Amino acid sequence: MQILLGLIAGTVIGLALHFGVPERSTRGAAVAPMIGAVSAGLAWTALTWAGVGIDTPWPWLAALVVPVAVTWPTLVVLGKARVAHDRRERVRLKIG
Repeated sequence: MQILLGLIAGTVIGLALHFGVPERSTRGAAVAPMIGAVSAGLAWTALTWAGVGIDTPWPWLAALVVPVAVTWPTLVVLGKARVAHDRRERVRLKIG
């Protein structure tokens, strides 16, 4: 059940990064929280399967650090790719 706390932490971190990373208008509002939740859940699960218990700080720390380390660069890449794609489409369609 404690994995829910990790998932919630990942979601909140993803939501905060959604508002903190530029090009927010180029992605959906649920993308960053979902990436954060999935990465926190995967980190928690991997550590649990590796035998690391919840009585140690590692799953808790992973649920806070991994979503930042995964979500931030993913959002930056998604934003840049979307802006570049939109620019190419405007040139192709001759609209601006």
